[in-house]
Amino acid sequence: MPELRKDPIVGRWVIISTDRAKRPTDFSRDAVRIKGGFCPFCYGNENKTPPEIQAYRPNPNGGAAAQHDTPGWTVRVVPNKFPVLGIEGSLSRSAEGMFDRMNGIGAHEVIIETADHNATLATLPPKRIEDVLWTFRDRILDLKKDKRFKYILIFKNHGEAAGASLEHAHSQLIALPILPKYVVEEIDGAKQYFIYKERCVFCDIIRQESEAGVRVVAENDDFLTIAPYAPRFPFETWILPKQHESAYENASAHVYENLAKAIRNLLSKADQVLDNPPYNLVIHSSPVQDATNDHYHWHIEFMPKLTKTAGFEWGTGFYINPTPPEEAARFLREATVEETASATVG
Repeated sequence: MPELRKDPIVGRWVIISTDRAKRPTDFSRDAVRIKGGFCPFCYGNENKTPPEIQAYRPNPNGGAAAQHDTPGWTVRVVPNKFPVLGIEGSLSRSAEGMFDRMNGIGAHEVIIETADHNATLATLPPKRIEDVLWTFRDRILDLKKDKRFKYILIFKNHGEAAGASLEHAHSQLIALPILPKYVVEEIDGAKQYFIYKERCVFCDIIRQESEAGVRVVAENDDFLTIAPYAPRFPFETWILPKQHESAYENASAHVYENLAKAIRNLLSKADQVLDNPPYNLVIHSSPVQDATNDHYHWHIEFMPKLTKTAGFEWGTGFYINPTPPEEAARFLREATVEETASATVG
């Protein structure tokens, strides 16, 4: 019989359609395959992107530092060529009768994760993933200085079906002058839980899932990877820091090291179980002006694109998930992945 499950944070109900229960091989999808061709993100094409904002250029010989917009980088940050929001100007809030509007002010950046066109975040060595994570932190700390911004979102679209217009491995950052509705719902839900129980809801989830084990995918010293109790999508997975911290940028060095391992482990398992699926990966973090609090807990949500959102979901706000999270966690948990410690520069 199908089940209705309620998310303990935002109160969202989902339908776990056990009658439609699907194994990984039952989903109809196009696996992500590298096609090649001209790419503005590859070595030698630095002049094909807007001027870089930041880059990591290892200099093992101790010589002069390389110039901007030249090869030799391992991670590179550039403005999005087609930004959804513009960095210049003022908000100029105004009204049009009962309606509100403001200028589309914000920042939209692209983090190019590797110089190797054929690499993915799942195949990079952990050290290279860690460099990407430090880059995220650097950009957040820099953009937090701009008082116009209230929220900084970092996300990754992998594969055309997940919204990626270029196949070269990259993530995106968008700084917003308002708090997104879903972020407000998640923060408010966590705050109400804390007011009622004087505990962080995410910390409680970590304790309960660790004890139960049935939805645990993987674990290391700093992170627990789980299939959430009420997932919107099949094989939706969360990576949760075990130590309470509100904002991603507040984490310490060893945390980013273990996060790199947790991300690589999850993505490698997903590639094996789901045949390199398109996916979205999003960092959920506290707002810019409330980076330290007791109620919110930063985390990462991973959502492979295995089903489509249709009329029922748009009309009700309910999601129909054909794969129980306990089954998804078991498939991912049992997948074995090779550890890669070497670091390469493309």
